[in-house]
Amino acid sequence: MLKSLKTYVLAILILGVVSCDKKEANFTLKGSIKGLKKGTVYLQKDGDSSRITLDSMQIMGEPEFVLSTDLEEPILLFLKLAKNDNIDDNVIPFFADKGEMQIKTTLKRFSFDAKITGSQQQEVLEDYLEIVEIYKDQNLDLIKHNFDAQKRQDSVAVDSLNKRYERLTRLKYAATINFALNHNDSEVAPYLAVYEIPNTSVKYMDSIYNNLTSEIKESHYGKILGDALRDYRTALDTLN
Repeated sequence: MLKSLKTYVLAILILGVVSCDKKEANFTLKGSIKGLKKGTVYLQKDGDSSRITLDSMQIMGEPEFVLSTDLEEPILLFLKLAKNDNIDDNVIPFFADKGEMQIKTTLKRFSFDAKITGSQQQEVLEDYLEIVEIYKDQNLDLIKHNFDAQKRQDSVAVDSLNKRYERLTRLKYAATINFALNHNDSEVAPYLAVYEIPNTSVKYMDSIYNNLTSEIKESHYGKILGDALRDYRTALDTLN
C-alpha cells in the first residue's frame, strides 16, 4: 500500500513538472507531413558550432505533429525531419515569433513544398526569397555552363562565365541591401545583412544598421550586426 502511494505521489510530481514546462512554452509549431508514416521531427535553433534541439516528436502512423519552446524574441528556427536516410536537405528554416505557427509539407518534397503561416517575419522573409529567386535560378545555370566549359577546357568561356557570376552576385547583393533598407522595422533586415551578404562593403552594412529602428537594433540579429560592425572598427583602429 505504501509503495503504491509513493508511486502515485511520484507520478503527480512528474506531471506537475511537465505541466510547468508546458506553461513556459510561448511558441507552438503545429504541422503535418503528407506521406510520412514513421520518423522524428525536431525543432532546432542555431548554436555556436551546431544546431540545438529545442523539442522533438516521434511520428508513428499519423502525419501531424506539435512542437513547442520558449522564445525571447523572433529568431530563425529549423524544422528537421529524421528518417534514418542521412539526407541533409530534410530541413525547413523559418522565422519564428511568439504564438502559434503552422507548417504543412510533404514527405517527397519536404523542404520545397513547405507552406508556412503564422509569423510576420516569415512573410517578410518569403517576400525577400521571391525577389532573389531569379538570381538563384541564373546562378544554377551559370554553374552548369561553367562545368561544361571546364570539361571542354574552354578557358575563354570559363573567364566570361566567371565575370557573369561576379555581376550576378553584385546584383543579388544590391537587391538584398535595398530590401533590408526598405524593411528597417523587421528583424529580417539585420538577419539578411549578417547571413545573406556577409562579404559586402562595411559601408552598406553600416547603412543598413543605422537605418534600423531602435527596437530592431536591440533585437537578436540587430545586436549581432552591431557587434560585427564594432569589431570591424576595433580591428581597423588597431591596424592604424
